[in-house]
Amino acid sequence: MNRSVLISGCSGGGKSTLLAELGRRGHAIVEEPGRRIVRQELESDGTALPWIDMAAFARRAIEMATADHAAAHGRAGWTFFDRGLIDAAAALQHLTEEPVLERLSSLHRYNSSVFLTPPWPEIYVADPERRHGFDEAVAEYDRLAAIYPALGYDVVMLPKIAVADRADFILDQLETN
Repeated sequence: MNRSVLISGCSGGGKSTLLAELGRRGHAIVEEPGRRIVRQELESDGTALPWIDMAAFARRAIEMATADHAAAHGRAGWTFFDRGLIDAAAALQHLTEEPVLERLSSLHRYNSSVFLTPPWPEIYVADPERRHGFDEAVAEYDRLAAIYPALGYDVVMLPKIAVADRADFILDQLETN
């Protein structure tokens, strides 16, 4: 069984908070590549930022997500990913029309269940690492919600409930599959 689990969906939908909760419960978690890249680029005055060079940003995210996926291989227990390779490849393909998504997704599979956070305007907040607006977040969500089933993943929509209840929901879903 593939124990690498993707949590994707709408930017600002509570993914990072949810992963922190899963981490507190003792599960391995992998922070979103995009946030790590933004921090690194801001610290070094780099330009691989989504608001400066989105293609360079997406390529870096693909590299980082590929390394994250490889590092999780063979780990005991569940490893939860805040976004991952599919999100990064989808962004690059959307931007450049380079046909990378299908090839990368077939080489690096995650658990068949992918959990998506729906758009949730009541909790959406921009910050130094998330500078885009809610409408852009929803457009990205719509693309991802179509891409994951097309790649053979079972999409499980996360309910808009308290973070601890969301974590319970995911763990219950994984145990029943």
